[in-house]
Amino acid sequence: MDNLKGKAINISGLAEYQEGSVVSREIIRKEVGTVTIFAFDKGQGLSEHSAPFDAMVQIVDGEAEITISGNLNIVKEGELIIMPANEPHALAAVKPFKMILTMIRSEN
Repeated sequence: MDNLKGKAINISGLAEYQEGSVVSREIIRKEVGTVTIFAFDKGQGLSEHSAPFDAMVQIVDGEAEITISGNLNIVKEGELIIMPANEPHALAAVKPFKMILTMIRSEN
């Protein structure tokens, strides 16, 4: 992670698509939270789960189906969505997509 500090970086190059896989790379890890980039191949996803804190997803490439508490959202390149704490959510790749997940571990 230190080799990323203090220089401009092409976001989409931080995680490459791999056939039939979800690739992730943590780019910031602190006690108060993390920033992770993901690359999802078509047909991949994350099953329904919840987290104790809000999480923000920014789509870098492609588009994702993100379901929050049973409500389907189509989130496209250049868009973001905030997944509220303690609400069940899931992600699916109808086509390949990349996203940045920002988690801040704070109750305030």
